[in-house]
Amino acid sequence: MKVLLISANTEQINIVPLPLGLNCIAAAARNAGYDVKLVDLMTEKDNRLSIMGAIESFQPEIIGISVRNIDDQNMGSPRFLLDQVKKVAADCRNLSDAPIILGGAGYSIFPESALDYVEADMGIQGEGEIAFPLLLERIRRGADLTGTPGLYLRGLGLQGERVYVKDMDALPLPDTLISSLSAPDDQERWMPVQTRRGCPMNCSYCSTATIEGSSIRKRNPESVIVEIARNVAAGFQWFYFVDNTFNMPLSYAKEMCRKLIESELKINWRCIFYPGKFDKEFIDLLARAGCREVSLGFESGCERMLRTMNKKYSPDAVRRTSEILKDFGIKRLGFLLLGGPGETRRSVEESLAFADSLHLDALKITVGIRIYPYTALAKTAVDDGLILPEDNLLFPKFYLVKTLTDWLPETVKIWMADRPHWMI
Repeated sequence: MKVLLISANTEQINIVPLPLGLNCIAAAARNAGYDVKLVDLMTEKDNRLSIMGAIESFQPEIIGISVRNIDDQNMGSPRFLLDQVKKVAADCRNLSDAPIILGGAGYSIFPESALDYVEADMGIQGEGEIAFPLLLERIRRGADLTGTPGLYLRGLGLQGERVYVKDMDALPLPDTLISSLSAPDDQERWMPVQTRRGCPMNCSYCSTATIEGSSIRKRNPESVIVEIARNVAAGFQWFYFVDNTFNMPLSYAKEMCRKLIESELKINWRCIFYPGKFDKEFIDLLARAGCREVSLGFESGCERMLRTMNKKYSPDAVRRTSEILKDFGIKRLGFLLLGGPGETRRSVEESLAFADSLHLDALKITVGIRIYPYTALAKTAVDDGLILPEDNLLFPKFYLVKTLTDWLPETVKIWMADRPHWMI
């Protein structure tokens, strides 16, 4: 059976993202015996012509579309990115009778409403490496789809309880040979790597638990090295560890760095930190392993606001983390998330002054917080009358304290005027 997989994302925010998740799905389907073709629209000049060419030449019996982002999370001028996915699905529908299946991180947050909006046939919420080949086999045999893990059928709802794979090493490694990925000669292309899934930190606004679960599940560091080495052999030298909290658990992160040092692969990489969860030994290992940049998502410089967001660190911990990273020559990209429940003019100014005092290499400021379902922020928004309990939140809604609506964007603009390394 022929399976066409399409990465519908064309958004380039900080880096050009490569379709890591879909590549894993492609490897799983291929390992199960299916003929797989992957199309990454990020690398195509004309999406419709690319889809038309793939369908006419390949004649797929199944079409899978990956949904990375629903919107750009920008309250000032939001863009609803699911429209692009809907167009892709419509083009596929006009050219083929093959069932259309959705998946991906964005889809997993809104499995029913996204399925209805895109008008696809079905979708898999969560990890698809096990569920997708199982679904393909049941479709091939004409069997009942009931019980397929995480499967939603349009108009019929959930068909099988979602499953979180505990043994990450049982899942296939992504394979660049399946897609058209290649290391460019004239620019840094960051190859994504994932060493663990899930996050237990339960930040008030975060959708990670909905996408990956709240328990951390880790890969064997040896298998990660094998994956990286294969990509180095293909010409890649820049890697992005997409784990939401690379430094947790700390013992695992240290082992990962030691394995990278022992491998002598000499790669350059970036990762995401949870502030305060480190020691100097770890930062030394980080630098010697090739880490060049850390995304430090501290979100606020006000201790009261950090508690409101359910952050388990203080501004002092953020400062210590930032200073030690700087001492070891690692670039620091900071993040502020302003306007949430309890925010005041004083707390905003405290956060901006705090971020300024860190002398970061770059700072990303978000005004207004995107409200995601199943989060503490969504419950607060209902209580405060900003959204209705039945709102599925597919179309972006934001939490911004009403008294700050005009003042906050203007204040951020003033602070940014003479700080070119700050961005929105």
